Amino acid sequence: MIEIRGLTKKYGDLFAIRDIHLELSKGDVFGFIGPNGAGKTTTMRILATLLNPTSGEAYVGGHSIYTKPKEIRRIIGYMPDFFGVYDDMKVIEYLEFFAAAYRIRGPERRKMCESVLQLVDLTYKSDALVTSLSRGMTQRLGLARVLLHDPQVLLLDEPASGLDPRARIEIRGLLKELRNMGKTIMVSSHILPELADICNKVGIIEKGELIVNASVDEVMKQVRQQKVFKVAVAGDFQSAFELVRSHPSVETAEADDTEMTVTLVAEAEDPGDLASALVGAGHRLTMLKEDEINLETAFMALTKGITS
Repeated sequence: MIEIRGLTKKYGDLFAIRDIHLELSKGDVFGFIGPNGAGKTTTMRILATLLNPTSGEAYVGGHSIYTKPKEIRRIIGYMPDFFGVYDDMKVIEYLEFFAAAYRIRGPERRKMCESVLQLVDLTYKSDALVTSLSRGMTQRLGLARVLLHDPQVLLLDEPASGLDPRARIEIRGLLKELRNMGKTIMVSSHILPELADICNKVGIIEKGELIVNASVDEVMKQVRQQKVFKVAVAGDFQSAFELVRSHPSVETAEADDTEMTVTLVAEAEDPGDLASALVGAGHRLTMLKEDEINLETAFMALTKGITS
């Protein structure tokens, strides 16, 4: 659905983005991660045909950004990080205005507006003035607006920016629902936990360059090559720790007052031998689980915090 080849945008001698390559298939949810100023918005604006690149090519739904911009606009829903609303309109009037711009006419227009309001859980605000909405409700209204023409591709630039925790959870739930509907979604954010359980692919951009482009699992493996486990026992903790530290399958072991963090040697496929040794020595295991790396830790490990 999205194909980017060598996309570059320069302002004078400054590269906003440089030589970006990316492919997304139908149904992919791509988390576009990077610090402010890294090039996320520039990339999305080019895909939305709002900005011309300096060089390179991009296709959305098989249409070139150079020769078929109108066709692209028919199949995308673009939500910028900050967007204006008409404060003196009611919510339903606001949506009907944009539905008319999409040439949705007659009874179908009101039906579509009511449908997207239900999807974003704003039906009860249908007759409220837009100016009366909270920041979170306004973001959901923005999502409703880009869904009016049932786009195949969604470009969402920082959709949860500036929201309180409850509103961020609501937006995340809505994105999951859109994912289940089969939409191809590119969503940018610098708040990493929001993307971890939504996306099947992530890209990390820094200083205008896409330094990581892989599945979430591949990114985690790239950061951590060896398996790390959390271990806890009931009883004599110190003797258990000494056993763990000297076990041949263990490369390093650290301990606090209640649990151990154990890194296995590269050759060890699982902690089964270690568990058997602990049980055989009379220790009762109360915890043995893999210490999962999260997206935020991966981001910190793979980037230097540089912007364009």
